[in-house]
Amino acid sequence: MNYWFVFHKNDVLLKQTADGTYTIPFGDSCPFCLNEGAHVLNVTPMADGTLVNALEMSENVDSAGYEWCDLRKSYYKLSPELYQKAGKCHELLYWDINTQYCGRCGEKLVMNTEISKVCPKCGKLSWPLLATAIIVLINKGDNLLLVHAKNFKTDFYGCIAGFVETGESLEEAVQREVMEETSLKIKNLRYFKSQPWPYPCGLMVGYFAEYESGELKLQESELSKGGWFHKDALPTIPEKLSLARMLIDRWLEEHA
Repeated sequence: MNYWFVFHKNDVLLKQTADGTYTIPFGDSCPFCLNEGAHVLNVTPMADGTLVNALEMSENVDSAGYEWCDLRKSYYKLSPELYQKAGKCHELLYWDINTQYCGRCGEKLVMNTEISKVCPKCGKLSWPLLATAIIVLINKGDNLLLVHAKNFKTDFYGCIAGFVETGESLEEAVQREVMEETSLKIKNLRYFKSQPWPYPCGLMVGYFAEYESGELKLQESELSKGGWFHKDALPTIPEKLSLARMLIDRWLEEHA
């Protein structure tokens, strides 16, 4: 008996149980008939040893008892374990679809292990790549620095964030991103936690920091607005699934 993590683009297939909760389809076979040659990925089993399969559907097929749900929104319907596994499956499917040919000789790749492919011609191995990013919540006394990035789809304020560049440490990336996006210097950098971010293949690494010096000047190419907000008068903040929200919630708990 396997879990079947079935995706259509960014939607994951859910099954509603008798008590109204949701889970991932579970059984000996996929809930839908598979086309000949369909590529089913074998993914790392669940913590209890239950086997996991993942596949991408080319079209959104409806079936009684099942429903499609955006992966982000599934955070509020699935257990934490199933949501995190859904994210991993989504990342692997993204890698599988976008890594079809050898980057060295152009030969079609074949699966080597559950998380690697190999070129049958030149032997080059290909592995899923993670885009590592830092995110930092900065405070100045009881005020938090919150910003609205131009790529945000709704009108909420989050934390300074950015991708880690080649040849720099996580801490150096935090200092650089803060300077680039706000022209501020920070101090007392403190690690919080990390979070898989399968949109489509990221790893977020969270930090707290304190304001040291400088006048706030937003990077117009990245940020549309932002500023210092008192802890008792915050704007709309990110949803609970995000590391940004976890950073804000933890800081507010520590400074209640």
